[in-house]
Amino acid sequence: MTAPLAAFVGLGQIGGPMAARLTGWPGGLLVYDTRAEAMTPLVESGARAAASLAEVGASAAIISVMVRDDDQVRDVVAALTAGHRGPASQVIAIHSTIGPATAAELAARYAGRGTEIADAPVSGGAIGAADGRLAVMFGGSREAYERCREPFSAWADLIMYLGPAGAGTAAKLARNLLHFVAFTAAAEAQRLAEAAGLDLRKLGRIVRHSDAVTGGPGAIMLRPTTAPLDSDDPLREILEHVRALGDKDLSLALELGSQLGVDLPLAQYARTHFGAGLGLPPQPEPEPA
Repeated sequence: MTAPLAAFVGLGQIGGPMAARLTGWPGGLLVYDTRAEAMTPLVESGARAAASLAEVGASAAIISVMVRDDDQVRDVVAALTAGHRGPASQVIAIHSTIGPATAAELAARYAGRGTEIADAPVSGGAIGAADGRLAVMFGGSREAYERCREPFSAWADLIMYLGPAGAGTAAKLARNLLHFVAFTAAAEAQRLAEAAGLDLRKLGRIVRHSDAVTGGPGAIMLRPTTAPLDSDDPLREILEHVRALGDKDLSLALELGSQLGVDLPLAQYARTHFGAGLGLPPQPEPEPA
């Protein structure tokens, strides 16, 4: 079967490298950006520059959109679909991180017009885009997901189906919540280490090395629910051990912070709520001596 024409709209820091990996797509690649200079290297590698969004919408069967925010996404989708004359079954995949309701709203608005709007945000940043190692969180129909998997695999090595339109964005927001809260925790850890006279760059190397081995925070994301663990759940003993280690190490970190005069609010919160986050019941209060 002949590969469909793919298109990429928005050739910025992440969109540019993503599109670059599609220049060898058998069905051809059409690119568009408001900056002509962003299209030039892709054209030199075999892509074709579109003169307008209307041309993209009238030509391509699978259109990737990587623009700045919800307003730009709405404007681009409106321009792509205006007087739709493109392929009878077209997928517009939004890779931008947008509001939780925007993708579902757009999917409903354009349903039945020959175009399916899917949300397919990505994780992995510019480095992942350049290396073809992005993760895609796809929200839309199964049919659209299956159609997009092959071209998306040019720039992603994990393409996960999450559910209907909007599900991909919900997954991206949950993933990024972990990302940026972890950054905040990293800043707190650095304040403690700095007060203890440590080399922060060496600590950073240790963190990156060990997280690459253990999986970092994702290592505990093994269950299909956040409900409390049953007493006979095979993970119960493992996670009780994790809680015991966490309680001990957080207690010691808080003790060091107290000694050094460093406030550690995230560590204190984590010590209080760590077990519940693992699905474990509260630990009994120690009996008075």
